[in-house]
Amino acid sequence: MAETPAETAPNGRTPSDVDDLHRLVLQSLDDDQAQEVVSIPLSGKSNIADHMVIASGRSTRQVASMAVKLADKIKERFGKSVRIEGLPAADWVLIDADDVIVHIFRPEVRNFYNLERMWAFGDESAVTAARG
Repeated sequence: MAETPAETAPNGRTPSDVDDLHRLVLQSLDDDQAQEVVSIPLSGKSNIADHMVIASGRSTRQVASMAVKLADKIKERFGKSVRIEGLPAADWVLIDADDVIVHIFRPEVRNFYNLERMWAFGDESAVTAARG
């Protein structure tokens, strides 16, 4: 009896890998007491990633700390380094983990850019709160 291979994406990852990465991101942000965490599904809307996660930290120190811890957890669990932008100022840090893109903001900066609205494509129901 032949086994059928798991469905793979063009990047070679299975949907379960992407889901595991997404869960790890949400859990790490929750552990670090991120505020107003939302997850926006991008499948079918964009080919840049499957999920975009947006969160806030109370200070530049917390934003930087959450970003570094998340990057370390992804490296430990999945064996890959992520790309991080904005760490020195830590007003807005972008973590590109390929299938999941994470934006961590200070609240004022997040309000100014309002990424949730931009990426919801007019469908506010697509933006899901990730709090438990």
